[in-house]
Amino acid sequence: MNRLPLRVTAVSALAIPTLVLAGCGGQGGDGAPAGEPNPDASLRVGLVLEPTNLDIRHTSGAALEQILVDNVYEGLVTRTAENEIVPALATEWEVSDDGLTYTFTLADGVTFHSGAELTAQDAVASLEEVVSDESVVGHDDLAGVASVSAPDDTTVVVELSEPNQNLLFTLTGPAGLILDEGDETDLQSAANGTGPFTLEEWNQGESIVLARNDDYWGEAAGVAEVVASYIPDFTAGVNAALDGSLDVLTAVDPQLAPQLDGANGFSLTKGKTTDKYVLAFNNAEAPFDDPRVREALRRAIDHEALVEAVGAGTLQYGPIPELDPGYEDLSDVAPYDPDRARELLAEAGQEDLQLELTIPSFYGTTIPTFLVSAFNDIGVELTVDPVEFSTWLQDVYTNGDYQLSVVNHVEPRDFGSWADPDYYFHYDSAEVQDLYAQAVSTVDPEESAELLAQAARLVSEDDAADWLYTAETMVAVGPGVSGFPVDSINSRLDLASVTLAG
Repeated sequence: MNRLPLRVTAVSALAIPTLVLAGCGGQGGDGAPAGEPNPDASLRVGLVLEPTNLDIRHTSGAALEQILVDNVYEGLVTRTAENEIVPALATEWEVSDDGLTYTFTLADGVTFHSGAELTAQDAVASLEEVVSDESVVGHDDLAGVASVSAPDDTTVVVELSEPNQNLLFTLTGPAGLILDEGDETDLQSAANGTGPFTLEEWNQGESIVLARNDDYWGEAAGVAEVVASYIPDFTAGVNAALDGSLDVLTAVDPQLAPQLDGANGFSLTKGKTTDKYVLAFNNAEAPFDDPRVREALRRAIDHEALVEAVGAGTLQYGPIPELDPGYEDLSDVAPYDPDRARELLAEAGQEDLQLELTIPSFYGTTIPTFLVSAFNDIGVELTVDPVEFSTWLQDVYTNGDYQLSVVNHVEPRDFGSWADPDYYFHYDSAEVQDLYAQAVSTVDPEESAELLAQAARLVSEDDAADWLYTAETMVAVGPGVSGFPVDSINSRLDLASVTLAG
């Protein structure tokens, strides 16, 4: 499998309309003028989930994308926080009328951190590796690529066997990263990209240090260094901000946010995300092979009360979040109705149902405690098994050995998971798979979005899972920090434009 749902940051809540609780752009966190940016500054950022290794070519996960994409590595194109496709190593591109040929023009003067010059052949080799090697992240997403070629030194041509509505978006992720052909860098622990920062140091279990790339082909980064400290405990993160160890703390737990708002000059922001907190059902195993059981569990959950309990977030009742193509309000599908939930369980012969929830331990207790109470109200006994994230990856994600699970799926446009019966949901619908295939292969974006909406409604009507809420990213920004990203930072954290005064 190449699609990993994760990123688990401030898992207590976090996305949708951008709400600036206190301004940070151009000012210090206390609202006072920030002063002149210091190009020699070291920016200290608190993050939550650390990569298990740095090989973004062969290791899935938003933790790697968050720190490496656009900072250390670049692709032909990239995306904004609003998921708009914009130029990166390619200054422009053209798409043929039939949607089968993409022609990219490379930027001039690009070099890798090793000093080697970027060539069109590097791009060809990088993309061909993804297409040909099943072990490379994004291989499945580029399955429709028929050929990649370089007709001259500055042009890259991608030919498809059929139109792919997701191609450009796929190229903004790990599958589209351009590496130096023949480079022998050990990507497990080092990096050689073209981005505005070089990988200076990885202190496993503690931090990743990025240094400004003074030979960068584009606009220079605003700080000399970024120290990304990994602090999986939310209380410890707040304490690190309060004791002066951090300039920015991401993934602030809403329950702890009042401790930081205004303290030591910190201000709070909330941002949009596609972070989908999914209550996964193992559709292939009893009792979840019975749609009545799945619907009963969904109807037992008061989603508005859950969002209030976690402290931030917006309601989501289907597999597509508001920021993605194909979104529609599906709150009519399985509304909160504990009486109907009890009836459904009785119809299914499951009056004394006992279930187990496997959940990464760093998510805390708010969500599992809420679910235990909600299910108890309809006569279902829920046992919670908090596990290390590595254990979750092995047991739940890889082996499918679970009944219920909760994890934050942060990736945008990841509906393909519901069209893949081998994915850990084990949801298998030929109609959904056909609609998704049509949505991907159509050239018209509006038609594609409509097909996705149809497929999403079917998934929700099948009660393939429950979508607890869409999260909001809450970030504490310290005094003197300007330009720190607000939206979608769990899957992409572009640090090049951030400055620090003083």
